[in-house]
Amino acid sequence: MPARRPPRRPQRPAAAPHPAVGTELELEVTGVAHGGVMVARHEGRVVFVADAIPGERVRARVTEAKKSFWRADTLEVLEASPHRREHVWREASVTRDPEGRAGGAEFGHIELAHQRELKRQVAVDALTRMAHIEPADDFTVQALPGDDERDGTGWRTRVRLQASADGTVGPFAARSHTVIPVTSLPLATDAIAEIAPLATRFGDASSVDLVAPSKGRALSIVTTRDGSAPPAQPILETVGDREFALDALGFWQVHRAAAETLTAAVQRAIDADEFDPRAANLDLYGGVGLLAAAVGDRFGQATRITSVESYETATDYAARNLSDWVGARAITARVERFVEGLADDATAVERGRQRAATVVLDPPRSGAGKAVIDELVRTEPAQIVYVACDPVAFARDAALLGAAGYGIRSLEAFDLFPNTHHVELLARLTRD
Repeated sequence: MPARRPPRRPQRPAAAPHPAVGTELELEVTGVAHGGVMVARHEGRVVFVADAIPGERVRARVTEAKKSFWRADTLEVLEASPHRREHVWREASVTRDPEGRAGGAEFGHIELAHQRELKRQVAVDALTRMAHIEPADDFTVQALPGDDERDGTGWRTRVRLQASADGTVGPFAARSHTVIPVTSLPLATDAIAEIAPLATRFGDASSVDLVAPSKGRALSIVTTRDGSAPPAQPILETVGDREFALDALGFWQVHRAAAETLTAAVQRAIDADEFDPRAANLDLYGGVGLLAAAVGDRFGQATRITSVESYETATDYAARNLSDWVGARAITARVERFVEGLADDATAVERGRQRAATVVLDPPRSGAGKAVIDELVRTEPAQIVYVACDPVAFARDAALLGAAGYGIRSLEAFDLFPNTHHVELLARLTRD
């Protein structure tokens, strides 16, 4: 007798969109939120509004409606902020339909100095609210060389263009996977702009990466829909007098001046009186060794430092890039695995070196997280230099470090991503 099939479960009907989605509202914009959106309220509910500025009154369309908050896109500016300007990227202008606005320059409609003030406010709010840390009154977001002169354009040395089904390339629209055709890339360096294939159709491409290293010619690398790409190409980046080799598609700071800026900031942040070149110094999430080299260049060839990175190709390059220091080594490992049990497994001599260590921490945008922080503080390093590309993630980690007795002794912020909402923080923390 054949087996009886179980009865089919009735399929649930697709959830209907919230009735508020698509509604147009007049909103008074009162503040800035993390993530490049502004804050308004409608009948007591928080509404996060894109393409607005605090102090403005706008007409906006609701795009998402949750129980605790809504999201909306600005359709028309009814009362403009004095800090509003023509968008630096015509294809991202508020005059276009929101679904057709290029993403990646969400602050481009705001005067550059006021962008930095809004980023400062986001960082201060995150640190105050989440880590109970009050930055100093003179805490500001610092400009990088040349950005004021170019109004925050011409800085990107890496650009990824997406390809649509018909082969058109361009950026995604904000908060979507719709490819937007564009005629220019104002945030890109001149070298990138010269090779950008904006009018070219790519029949089988999924993306086109444009890379302009500081040494050598700019490259265009096409990845096809099946995921295949040309063989990896090594490139050279220069920071001061030092060269760094890496894969053309490997991670490197995007702003043309970011690597040099962060190198100097890390060197400045480390307290020389607390630094021991023989200690178990660490560079976590080390990439190709940029920040480990910054430490080595400041404290000499005998500096002992271990760079830890999960991407094996980057670790191979880091070993080459750090070969000047006899005590430097590069390890391929996930950071959370590397630090797990580090304090327990150490000999008495090594525990002493851990306690004398300087740790450079440069995690991804999500932050280091509790598992890494908990294990790291068990080694009791003398000082931690934390490089953060997300103020909220940093504030979460700073709260964990604070609970373990590590307080912020210095804090700087850098505008590594002009005309976007992103901001870079760099802090030194030591035990209280």
